[in-house]
Amino acid sequence: MKLLTYETDDGPRCGVLQAENIVDVTGLVGSNGHTIRDVRALLELGDSPIERVRVALDKDTSASRLPLLGAKLLSPNLQPPTVRDFIVFEEHASSQGTREPNEVWYRMPVFYFSNPLCVYGTDAEIPFPSASSQFDYELEIGCVIGKEGRDVASADAMDHIAGFTLFNDWSSRDLQVDEMAFGLGPAKGKDTASSIGPWLVTTDEMLPYLKDGRLDLRCQVRVNGQNWLKDGSTKDAYFSFADMIERASKDSRIVPGDVIGSGTVGGGSIREAIRKGYEGARFLEPGDVVEHEIEVIGVLRGTLGSKPELDSAYRFQVKNPSPVPEPGTAKDYIYQRSS
Repeated sequence: MKLLTYETDDGPRCGVLQAENIVDVTGLVGSNGHTIRDVRALLELGDSPIERVRVALDKDTSASRLPLLGAKLLSPNLQPPTVRDFIVFEEHASSQGTREPNEVWYRMPVFYFSNPLCVYGTDAEIPFPSASSQFDYELEIGCVIGKEGRDVASADAMDHIAGFTLFNDWSSRDLQVDEMAFGLGPAKGKDTASSIGPWLVTTDEMLPYLKDGRLDLRCQVRVNGQNWLKDGSTKDAYFSFADMIERASKDSRIVPGDVIGSGTVGGGSIREAIRKGYEGARFLEPGDVVEHEIEVIGVLRGTLGSKPELDSAYRFQVKNPSPVPEPGTAKDYIYQRSS
């Protein structure tokens, strides 16, 4: 199933896609008179909520529905409890073979916490950060936790995943590089926005594409209709989703609605597009339309809003921005996984 959150005149509601229609989940499973306002709220109901939706959807129902075409979709989880973003693709971690990742990267899946207060759905206008001149995207897979856990073993991790979605980790590269020279972060460079959507594809539908805990799917990036990644792949993750969940939950908790990002798929950022020699690749500008597509899951689209004028009195401006790679330097680069 594809679970989603959509806007109505009475506020957001959780829905499920059936053919080309959105079926209201509150009408399907009920909630003691309370509206199920997003996918997180559904997952928090407990008592096998996804299976309850599936069973109800198979029956005749009077639940309201509306056409998908023209509906405004929001992030499946309006405000995730947490957003942990990993970096498990070596092509991205090594800047397409131009640097050697620290040995710790090969020993454990590393992550940082992103901002759950600045989350956007597909087709949203993304605020352009006034303090950045090197705004970037990151094409990622996100998984959403469906069952609470602590110290979850990798063998049990898949039981805690409700499904998969697209995740775009919008990144201010100049802020990120400047700040991280201290050795902490990323932080402010990832603080403006994350996009999640267009919906959550439940784990059972993704099982045919899971191999050794890794999704094997084709993906691409388009900016203003022009390919900046073509024929990308998600199969080369160095660590599996089970590995990520084991690490995330160690001495901690994961709860329904938590989002776990895979990190950038190989080739799925602007500096990688520049190295690959994609025509027109550059840092983003106001008005750009960015589309991320992963087969089976769908398309996540965002349009960059206007850039506010930066207050000249703002004291914490970038001093050392990100170096811009020479176009085409990795044109012939083909990723081969390290042993």
